[in-house]
Amino acid sequence: MDIWSVCEPAPDRVGPNEDLVVSGPDFVVVLDGATAPKGIESGCVHSVAWLVARLGTQLALPLLGRSEAPLADLLADAITAARGEHADTCDLANPDSPSSTVAMVRVGDEQVEHLVLADSPIVLRAPDRQVTVVADNRVDLLPEYTFEAVRRLRNQPGGFWVASTEPKAAYEAVAGTTERTAIELIALLTDGASRYSERYGHPWEDLVDTLATAGPQTLIDKVRRYDADAPAGTFRGKRHDDATAVLCRLLRRR
Repeated sequence: MDIWSVCEPAPDRVGPNEDLVVSGPDFVVVLDGATAPKGIESGCVHSVAWLVARLGTQLALPLLGRSEAPLADLLADAITAARGEHADTCDLANPDSPSSTVAMVRVGDEQVEHLVLADSPIVLRAPDRQVTVVADNRVDLLPEYTFEAVRRLRNQPGGFWVASTEPKAAYEAVAGTTERTAIELIALLTDGASRYSERYGHPWEDLVDTLATAGPQTLIDKVRRYDADAPAGTFRGKRHDDATAVLCRLLRRR
């Protein structure tokens, strides 16, 4: 599997990049930490970047060790391990505790496994160029987007799920498998990059073509220009965001 990735902080980022890419010979993990609004008490002495790094480390270890456990089990174990690292110092019952999205793929001899938790989609392209988008859009279906509503519905039935302090969130992810022969390219994206299609309306086929022909940096550069030019009031959320784009090209089996 050939992997081509760019993980770039937002132009107005103060502090460390809260996106992270972890990859190995047969897997890729993309994490996007959720930046807390100013003045919010998370109950945690650690940063969002700290949580993202811990989750990435805990996921990389079994994947590099060629664990055959389902991806959801690996994610649940990673959340449990990260939780254990700060259970004695932080209020893990606080719903505003640092959190992250998760996108994972693992390529086997016969199948490709995928898992998406929150808004970091995966795009699969078949040899015939047919595109399939694996997305978890539950945050887009919330009845309202006030801070209080999002707080109330985070990691709750009928709301949306993220990787934070609750291992059970792993089993709420969008997960599945696809025959390896049915996939040529895989794109993993944080919402700072996927907004090329989700916010600015370009077909997903165009997004994957841009990645395949010009590379992740070109895609992110295009998004940055759209972000800068977008009129106020025409989008929800931040104008700029950390952006990660990963392109995986599956090698033909001999």
